[in-house]
Amino acid sequence: MSYSIFSHDDMKQMKAIGITEEQVISQIKLFKKKISYLKLNRPCTIGDGIRVIPEDEIKELILHHQEAASRGRLLKFVPASGAASRMFKSLLQFKDINQKIDRDYIIKTGNNEQAEDILFFMGRIRKFAFFDDLESLMSASGLDIDTQVGKGQFKEIVHCLLTHQGLNYADLPKGLLKFHQYSNGNRTAFEEHLVEAADYLKDAQGICRLHFTVSSEHQERFEGLLEEVRHRYEKNYNARFRVDFSLQKRSTDTIAVDLYNQPFREKDGKLLFRPGGHGALIENLNDLKGDIIYIKNIDNVATDRIKGPTFFWKRVLAGCLIELQKKIFTYLERLVAQKHDEQFLDEVTDFARERLCLTPPNGWQHKSIKEKREFLLNKLNRPLRVCGMVKNEGEPGGGPFWVEGKDGTLSMQIVESAQVDPKSKEQQAIFASGTHFNPVDIVCGVRDYKGEAFNLRNYVDTDAVFISQKSKDGRNLKALELPGLWNGAMANWITLFVEVPIITFNPVKTINDLLRKEHQPQ
Repeated sequence: MSYSIFSHDDMKQMKAIGITEEQVISQIKLFKKKISYLKLNRPCTIGDGIRVIPEDEIKELILHHQEAASRGRLLKFVPASGAASRMFKSLLQFKDINQKIDRDYIIKTGNNEQAEDILFFMGRIRKFAFFDDLESLMSASGLDIDTQVGKGQFKEIVHCLLTHQGLNYADLPKGLLKFHQYSNGNRTAFEEHLVEAADYLKDAQGICRLHFTVSSEHQERFEGLLEEVRHRYEKNYNARFRVDFSLQKRSTDTIAVDLYNQPFREKDGKLLFRPGGHGALIENLNDLKGDIIYIKNIDNVATDRIKGPTFFWKRVLAGCLIELQKKIFTYLERLVAQKHDEQFLDEVTDFARERLCLTPPNGWQHKSIKEKREFLLNKLNRPLRVCGMVKNEGEPGGGPFWVEGKDGTLSMQIVESAQVDPKSKEQQAIFASGTHFNPVDIVCGVRDYKGEAFNLRNYVDTDAVFISQKSKDGRNLKALELPGLWNGAMANWITLFVEVPIITFNPVKTINDLLRKEHQPQ
């Protein structure tokens, strides 16, 4: 079927960003389809999808990690393109330099929560790692922060912190913001990831491999910061950092449509393409052709005094993956060579059921040896991920659930609220009953039993898209997000959930989160 609404200029625009007409048509069809929500069966819980690592296994798992690290098999992948603007939501309403911003005005005009946030921030402004930079800039203009705060006059502080005439924090990505204070120099979130890497990524030659996805407008800033601090951290931690950066591909952008599912056009008549969300990063992950890859969000870092548990569990999670990988590879080699009998197939089936939570299809006992072999080959020869899960203490976000597939089989998935039917009380109740939360603490095995890289595109649930309503130039539109990186983009991976302690999860979603004890020196 051909869409005549696409002009020659439209085709040139598509070609320029690396997307085909067929892809655009497929995306438009997704808008027209009935929204496909996941069907939750039950939450994953301890003993039913979430594993607690026994104490007597820890030592061996850490040895697995140590061997893999020494051989240079490990790499950390950090999505770092997100802007920090959401962190400053309360302050941003007062970004306009001409707007009055004082204590009385905020209390009078802001809602209670926003007013409390701003006043809490101002009253503790010296506790932030960026305070010295802010104070220096304001002093150069003849302004004293303490005096401004004492008088309840906040306009200059907000302006200097958030706009391009000052620190420009509202437009920078989180990775470039100073998060933590230290006596020998304060650190950005980016720097904290380097420090982490020096502990659990280092190979026998001291090399630590990291990859950050960044936006094009900030890549140079990240590269500049790396060169500025590299020597100091390499010397302090006896390490060598091999750091790469990549951009979210324009070819993963998705077309926007109007409320009638027709292509949305900008004022100049051009089609509107929008970034496809973090699910688009499966392409960046795929391009790495890595081996064992940690995935962790840029803002989930802690100060040195509580990094110990994070280091420990990073080793344990990788050890879990390597142990499973070795077992899976051994089974696959025998299955491929057809050196097996019924008893061996039963052994592999028990392993898949008990250790990988893979459920054989109905009538399994009546399947032929060939059918069993093909099923096990298909299910075991896939990318593998081990995901740390923390107890749910009310943080917003997704969690681990048993999900029913279209064929009735169950699989373990990381599910976001947007993937659950909002009109189904039953489904909403199941989602609300989740006991654990996804902190994005993931270790991935992306090579097969022959040592060849999987094509990760082959394991994406392409139907697991997100559709949301946005606006542009005062006009409503619908936007399409690709399957989330750890949701639909990894839906067909082998998945294992492991409980990790809450101390390993220290996200910074708002600026005042940096005042939590996990982000303070003492």
